[in-house]
Amino acid sequence: MLHDFLAANRDAVIERARTKVGGTHTDLLGGIPVFLDQLIETLEGSPSSGAALAVSADQHGVELLRRGLTLAQVVQDYCGVCEAATELANEAKVLIFPDEFRVCNRCLGDAIAHAVTEYSCQRDRTIANQETERLGELAHELRNALGSATMAFQLLRKGTVGLEGSTAALLGRSLAQLTRLITSSLTQVRLDAKIQTLDRVSVREFIEELKVGATLEALGAGRTLSVTSGEPGIEVIADRQLLDAAVSNLLQNAFKFSRRGGHVALRTSSAAGRVLFDVEDECGGLPAGAVDALFRPYNQQNSNRVGLGLGLSITRKSVEANGGEVRVRDMPGVGCVFTIDLPRLGAAH
Repeated sequence: MLHDFLAANRDAVIERARTKVGGTHTDLLGGIPVFLDQLIETLEGSPSSGAALAVSADQHGVELLRRGLTLAQVVQDYCGVCEAATELANEAKVLIFPDEFRVCNRCLGDAIAHAVTEYSCQRDRTIANQETERLGELAHELRNALGSATMAFQLLRKGTVGLEGSTAALLGRSLAQLTRLITSSLTQVRLDAKIQTLDRVSVREFIEELKVGATLEALGAGRTLSVTSGEPGIEVIADRQLLDAAVSNLLQNAFKFSRRGGHVALRTSSAAGRVLFDVEDECGGLPAGAVDALFRPYNQQNSNRVGLGLGLSITRKSVEANGGEVRVRDMPGVGCVFTIDLPRLGAAH
């Protein structure tokens, strides 16, 4: 009988199944060993094995989601057990009866259905919670910026403070913050909806247009900015709005985190069929291990918590949507250089 063979060769089946699915997640609750034991119990005719299989499969789906694994890996775990059991039985010349095949297939289908369903439900709940949290944080940031702008405007309107003082500066910063929040949110919406309009973009003209607003923003932040526009005639194919958001987010981060009175540089160059946009700041360098976390949503590495922590995440998504990549080079004790790397139009591939 198949259940006798599987019980006697349990360790061999587990090892074969592990080899098939790979990875380091195979001993998680509801994984390969547990499913094999429940399959054996079902083949033996245990009346409670079906309910136990459903519970452990649900838990396995949740755990795989928590570990960041995919739906494909959920399915592979269970298929790996059945394939390994069948292969070893055939190699040992063990006769598998049709009823036993049906039981195996039913267990496999039930386990996959429960694990995938629970995995999908938990994933949908997580996404919904993240969206609610993001909207809540956005509303909070908008309210704060709008409140500061309103207060400053009321003082200026009454004439109790001058237009050249700190109140006017507060109004300017608050309005700029509102603009950034709205722009980032609209960019995120376009990225999520995969809305994209590709055009020929002259790099030199793009940087010259960006330079005007960036220079004013640098002055407002108490930093200096130098801009190298690059050679004329260099073009990329890109969604201009997404590219603008990517470069602007890097500049805003540079102004935000560079030391007071520090210098920020925006340089463009081309080589080997690529166009590079470099933003160099004077933030003092990154903490150990910070590079890997920089581009995660809602990540904020500095004590300055203004904003949603979405800027670098949006930058990476925007650049990738334009067929490029973004990377960072740490200069300990000095600052960082963020590089947007895009294919140059007309370059041989």
